[in-house]
Amino acid sequence: MKINGNEIRPGNVIQHNDSLWIAVKTQAVKPGKGGAFAQVELKNLLNGSKLNERFRASETVERVRLEQKDYQYLFEADGMLTFMDSENYEQITLDRDFIGERAAFLQDNMTVKVESHEGRPISISLPDHVTLEITETEPTVKGQTAASSYKPATLENGVRVMVPPFIDIGEKIIVDTNELTYIRRAD
Repeated sequence: MKINGNEIRPGNVIQHNDSLWIAVKTQAVKPGKGGAFAQVELKNLLNGSKLNERFRASETVERVRLEQKDYQYLFEADGMLTFMDSENYEQITLDRDFIGERAAFLQDNMTVKVESHEGRPISISLPDHVTLEITETEPTVKGQTAASSYKPATLENGVRVMVPPFIDIGEKIIVDTNELTYIRRAD
């Protein structure tokens, strides 16, 4: 789908210079002399490089629609993660580095959303919140105020987060997978 250069918005995926790019930031610029243009910061979806580009309103770019599908996480073997399509039961394997540090939050049978372009996975979205158990934390020191002080804790998946002083070993907490932060105690 073709769109004008000034219609690019953050989050749009476009075909540019024979590669796929996602718009990170856009800014409309109207100089005193000459025509208006959009200053767009792009990030390459295939190799992660960044690019700043100017698009005039008269230019057109190809906006790409990514296919989104739900996959179920099955297992990890030799640094490769295996997922199963929830509809047709086909399996795909992705390198652990493809997901990065958030791979530690994958749990058996967890449903994730995989975005792909022409059959090639581009990105993966985990659930925003997961419930995990605290395996290690410091004991609470009497007299600390709960409002201002947090203490480090290690989760069952090995990730360290800061938690309030009233959280102890063995408790289950809800963690934000995007920010890697404590949200609240699990019910």
